Amino acid sequence: MAKKQKPGEIADRPGEYEERGPRGGQVDKPRVVTIDPGDRLPPTQEPDRTWERVGPRKP
Repeated sequence: MAKKQKPGEIADRPGEYEERGPRGGQVDKPRVVTIDPGDRLPPTQEPDRTWERVGPRKP
């Protein structure tokens, strides 16, 4: 299972990140963001949610 990161943290690795629930589960209509090296993760739609890397950056 991938490491979950909090909003505002600098991402461990660049790529596609998906919003997850407080315990790591999937949420309805999750945000998916593309993160470049050195970028911080954006806010989530609800408090206590996290970000999880789901794969490499898509072209």
